[in-house]
Amino acid sequence: MTEPSGPLTPTQLAAYFAFTEVSGLVRPAVEQQLRDVGELSYVQFQVLARLGDAPDGHLRMTDLADGVVHSRSGLTYQAQLLEQRGLITRSPSPEDERSTVAAITAAGRDVLSAVLPGHAATVHALLFAPISEEDASDLARILGRVNEHLRAAPPRSASGRRRRAG
Repeated sequence: MTEPSGPLTPTQLAAYFAFTEVSGLVRPAVEQQLRDVGELSYVQFQVLARLGDAPDGHLRMTDLADGVVHSRSGLTYQAQLLEQRGLITRSPSPEDERSTVAAITAAGRDVLSAVLPGHAATVHALLFAPISEEDASDLARILGRVNEHLRAAPPRSASGRRRRAG
């Protein structure tokens, strides 16, 4: 990331406060819907959603941690809870025995199917109902650019593992 170039402008400060306030208002409602319908934490939902979107329904745990921007140890704990419920399985990677692969189960797909309609409705009602499709496109473009900037120098939880030479 680049070093700050000085104090925030009034516009930047207003945008920052609006962003943090919107995040603070949307996330608890989304989390409540996930708990009510699927007995899922937000991170558990992200894990199931990413596994559900994976072409073969499985990903390496490190890739999941990087994708959901969660510590590897924290993700391991969340995956253990999902595995205890029968929503995912974990096994050694066939390509690299040092890696663990998580796979969504049929029960995991059922829970994901149960929470998705309400999740989409909650997100739409809170975030997208008051704005136009053009505004949503602008928001996606702007946040996408910020995401790319942040991912260029990711926190440890989102960075890929360093490969050993040799």
